[in-house]
Amino acid sequence: MNAASPNSAPTHTLKEKVKEEFIKAFQLTVYFSIWFCALTLLSVTTLHTQSLSFTLFGFAIIKAALCAKFMLIAQVLYPIKINQRSGIVNSLFLESLFYILVVIALNYLEAGVDGVIHGKDFITSLADFGQSDPLHVLAMSIVYWLIVWPYLIFTGFKLALGSTATHELLLGKKS
Repeated sequence: MNAASPNSAPTHTLKEKVKEEFIKAFQLTVYFSIWFCALTLLSVTTLHTQSLSFTLFGFAIIKAALCAKFMLIAQVLYPIKINQRSGIVNSLFLESLFYILVVIALNYLEAGVDGVIHGKDFITSLADFGQSDPLHVLAMSIVYWLIVWPYLIFTGFKLALGSTATHELLLGKKS
């Protein structure tokens, strides 16, 4: 009897695949929400330009859900692969840059569509993304990368060791 390696893909029904993707999207949305809500709180308390409002956190959570969806789209286009010789970090570095480019590109697209919905020109709305400041877009990209990188490392561990071993390593054995 052959034991399945952690990297072999088990066969799943469509219902199981949908459930797995929903759980992955939910987990990634929660992860991004924590980051984006923390960044929102930091921004509001640093700039003192507006009062602290739950609406701001709602927008942060919506943005997190969109970014999670964009990240999952990027993973479909360019699946995460671990090269045992290179290790997890070296295997994922270039992929992480690709994922950030996809997320930024889809954020630009989102800005264009949002502009059209609000009666603005698509191209003008694209150009307005990131406050029309390339340095601001670069800064956002760096922050997005710093948010995505630990997620990718965690995912790399799960691919290399398996979900159970990774969770036991990080959180201990279930009792």
